[in-house]
Amino acid sequence: MSDSKEDKPVLGRKPLGIKRTVESGQVQQQFSHGRKNTVVVEVKRRRVLGKPGETTGGAPAAAPQAEAAPAPVAPAPRPAAPAPQQTRAPQPAPVRQAPPQSLMSRQELQAKLLREAEEARMTAQEDARRREDAARIAASEEEKRRAEENRQAAEAAEVAAAAPAPVEEPAPQPVAEAPAAPAAEPTPAAAPAAAPANAPERPAGTTAAVPPPRRFTPVTPAKRPEPAKPERAKKGDDNRRQSGKLTVTKALADDDSARARSLAALKRAREKERRAHYAGGAQPRDKQVRDVVVPEVITVQELANRMAEKGADLVKSLFKMGQAVTLNQPIDQDTAELLVEEFGHRIQRVSDADVEIGIEGDVDAVETLKPRAPVVTIMGHVDHGKTSLLDALRGTDVVAGESGGITQHIGAYQVTTKKGDVITFLDTPGHEAFSEMRARGANVTDIVILVVAADDGLMPQTIEAINHTKAAGVPMIVAINKCDKPDANPQKVRERLLSEEIVVEDMGGDVQDVEVSALKKTGLDELIEKILLQAEVMELTANPDRAAEGNVIEAQLDKGRGAVATVLVRKGTLKIGDTFVIGAESGKVRALVNDKGQQVKVAGPSTPVEVLGLSGVPKAGDQLTVVENEARAREVAAYRQEQMTLKRTASVPTNFESMFSALNTTMIEYPVVIRGDVQGSVEAIVTALNRISTDEIKVRILSSGVGAITESDVTLAAASRAPLIGFNVRPNAKARPLATREKISLRYYDVIYDLLEEVRGEMAGQLAPERIETIVGRAEVLQVFPAGKKDKAAGLLVLDGIIRKGLNARLTRSDVIVSKTVIHSLRRFKDDVSEVRAGMECGAVLQDTNDIKAGDTLELFEVEERQRTL
Repeated sequence: MSDSKEDKPVLGRKPLGIKRTVESGQVQQQFSHGRKNTVVVEVKRRRVLGKPGETTGGAPAAAPQAEAAPAPVAPAPRPAAPAPQQTRAPQPAPVRQAPPQSLMSRQELQAKLLREAEEARMTAQEDARRREDAARIAASEEEKRRAEENRQAAEAAEVAAAAPAPVEEPAPQPVAEAPAAPAAEPTPAAAPAAAPANAPERPAGTTAAVPPPRRFTPVTPAKRPEPAKPERAKKGDDNRRQSGKLTVTKALADDDSARARSLAALKRAREKERRAHYAGGAQPRDKQVRDVVVPEVITVQELANRMAEKGADLVKSLFKMGQAVTLNQPIDQDTAELLVEEFGHRIQRVSDADVEIGIEGDVDAVETLKPRAPVVTIMGHVDHGKTSLLDALRGTDVVAGESGGITQHIGAYQVTTKKGDVITFLDTPGHEAFSEMRARGANVTDIVILVVAADDGLMPQTIEAINHTKAAGVPMIVAINKCDKPDANPQKVRERLLSEEIVVEDMGGDVQDVEVSALKKTGLDELIEKILLQAEVMELTANPDRAAEGNVIEAQLDKGRGAVATVLVRKGTLKIGDTFVIGAESGKVRALVNDKGQQVKVAGPSTPVEVLGLSGVPKAGDQLTVVENEARAREVAAYRQEQMTLKRTASVPTNFESMFSALNTTMIEYPVVIRGDVQGSVEAIVTALNRISTDEIKVRILSSGVGAITESDVTLAAASRAPLIGFNVRPNAKARPLATREKISLRYYDVIYDLLEEVRGEMAGQLAPERIETIVGRAEVLQVFPAGKKDKAAGLLVLDGIIRKGLNARLTRSDVIVSKTVIHSLRRFKDDVSEVRAGMECGAVLQDTNDIKAGDTLELFEVEERQRTL
């Protein structure tokens, strides 16, 4: 396109007219590669119509121009030069009373005035602050100048006092004419010189012929202080700020060409001055010493952030210590302490285990303790009548509902006596596999009742219960049960207890014993009386007005209620809505169910209840603790879960024994997946299966848990082709067809005897049969004969036993085995025979061997294969 003047855009404003409401102009657009384009732009403005008799919006704006135009043309004297400035002054604000007829609406004008007023206010504040800063700087400069003048004057006085006084020869001549001087009037020029002479008073009668010599102290003439630089800067800034200052004239004027300073500009200027102030005149701040919290392991960058230091500085310090690390590399607590002390901070060592600080409550004060019910655990050998005795005390029939007639769960019950006393009983299994249950029962109890059958005496689990009781340090009461049987011998039981260092009261000891019969319900009152007597001696107390603490007796996964834990409360009171932690699980109490199946709202000390509302199934024996909120409960549970994971996945330290065991590839593994109804039963099954493992085959527990068999259990068992064992549980609707499709062996048990026997038999079946060799005879080779084209026949003399056709034989030469063979044929005097006895000679052809020499020995044996047992 052409670049002539006709094509250039018109930027000036065209004259305003009554009929012109559209302003047009041309704008030239420039593109890349030198291309241009001219565009006509039209701006249509709204026409404002005023009332009759009022002037238009453009008339007031033209008045100042009309008045200011003749000023430069009219001849005026020199003093009247600033006439143009005076022409603006006679325009006072009250003259413009009518509202401005601008093209803006009233809302826009109001917003503009408010914005300009805010800018004016901020400008005034800025001016005031600058004036204060300038006055403070000027005062400081004035103070420095005065101090400098005083210092120079003092130095000059010292120099003058040290120098000798000057003496002038012509000085007496003017002094002699001194008396004539007062006669004349002193001139203004002489007045200052006469003042020093008249200052000291002379005594009467003295003459001024020889006055004392004058001593002049040279004084530096004071210079007029120059205006400070901030004043000049202020003066220069006034012109710039005046343009943005809001006045009545500018507020009512319709001229939009002059723009005021925006709020952003004021903020930028203020920020710039603040930076300049701190950069130039601010003093360096003192280093802030911080308390740095350092865990057991922390990265260099995290430590730098907590110290408010640069990460590069920490890396440099570590390099000086001889450690080449990066910002994201973790360091231990000792190294972090060295860094913190080097940078001048204080360290606070913390550990991940600190989250458990305060979980257990403080020791209760003596005045807060109140009596509580005793907790009694019934222990003894299997089938000695423990549950029957408890049923006789409670008036119930728990035995009728147990599989196999034996107790396989630990139960908690409360019994109220005829006198109103409350006793809490814990029933433990007597089978050898439930050793952990008996240990837990002994640890949470106050008194142990050892049940011994009068017709059976002490058995292995009875001795184990005695050892658990001694380890727990709790008192024991011996209940000799089944005294109604004809062959019962309670005295024999008392004598047998002496071997375990248990001396009853009848034999001079301190252990109480009672002869009872759960079937005939005899001796029960005496047993309860001795339990209460023992509890009274022990003075059992607890504080019910505190956060609850307890122990998990049993835990299970119920289909309708979820995870359920049987808890024995030891301290405090457990209420609905409490937030608690049990082992690695947390939760909130949704419901409490007592031993009779009734829902309760609170559970005090020594009360067994079922707790609903857990996040998962806890382990039997875990401790329950009520905490203040759910966040604390989740934090503690997460830490405990992490510790359990680390313990489970921790690698065993390498040693020679573990290396050789790893190289042993003959070990056979028997994988199995276990699901049970309660946590205690699963624990007992896992322990019992591990005990039946041998050096040749061992049980590998792929998974063990509480609840019904799910599809995930079936998938895990299918991956290893392992049997899936369910103890008092069954698979759900989805797991059953999946197990059929994957051909997984599902085995259901309700008695632990049957489970262990079948698993033991299956493990033994995977082992190779045992080969037993039996030596049946020995023979000596006397001579070797050819037998056919390739074979050789050995002439034998039977030394011991017999030789039969088909027996296994070992050919030895000088007690070294040459070959292992079988008797292929046997002859005596050209007749085939089946066997040859000792002391007789015969000829035999050995199978697959011809390396026979005279003098060799032939050892004959039979091999018997037997099935392996564990």
